[in-house]
Amino acid sequence: MATTTRRKPAKKGARASSGAAPRRKLAEYRRKRDFTRTAEPSGNERNATPARSRAAKPLRFVIQKHDASSLHYDLRLELDGVMKSWAVPRGPSLDPSVKRLAMEVEDHPVSYNTFEGTIPQGQYGGGTVMLWDRGTYRPADGKIQSLRDGLKDGHLSFIVRGKRIRGEFTLIRTTHGGTKPRWLLFKRTDRYADPATDVTAEETTSVETGRTMAEIARDDGETAPAAERARKRPAGRQSAAKRSIGKRPIGKRRATK
Repeated sequence: MATTTRRKPAKKGARASSGAAPRRKLAEYRRKRDFTRTAEPSGNERNATPARSRAAKPLRFVIQKHDASSLHYDLRLELDGVMKSWAVPRGPSLDPSVKRLAMEVEDHPVSYNTFEGTIPQGQYGGGTVMLWDRGTYRPADGKIQSLRDGLKDGHLSFIVRGKRIRGEFTLIRTTHGGTKPRWLLFKRTDRYADPATDVTAEETTSVETGRTMAEIARDDGETAPAAERARKRPAGRQSAAKRSIGKRPIGKRRATK
């Protein structure tokens, strides 16, 4: 007599899709926004890359200059399918002696890495957003688990490779309670450190489109494809990438007066 093998029922959550965890992490992000009014990505895009398929790829980071209720810079580090995010009021510094306040905020979708435009007034974070810098990063010790542990323990060291900032940075949490835990962001001493440079004062245009904050604001929040934006760019203006060719290496800029 033939016998059949009865399969044990899967444990609850065992067959959840690889995108389930990121979706849960983005609940607060989505709750704060009305995507019928803002052009910000919801994180539900069909072309969003599952966290599992990105496991062997370099982690991405982005810094967005954001003129909302106050001007600040948003640091975002990719981890486990979302962008861990901090609002840095004065932006990053290349001077290891300078420690900048960084307020932890809600996780953002990875698709936010390409967002540049205007968030309508009345919406959460209403104001102009610029892609100020982006690239890849890695944990200082090379172990992804150390990033997770660092977020939990309040001490995170990582090495970035961007267009405007490079080298090792550290985030240290100073307060854990409240709605927005406070951290300190500072540059580690390495060949990319440059106490004489005020990088946020020197670099005032988008790394993607070459636009200023005022030019982005005049676009009324439209986020046209990069090729279309390039066609609209006035004659004679170079892209941020072209302007960087032949530029002094990072860490060798002339001191600002």
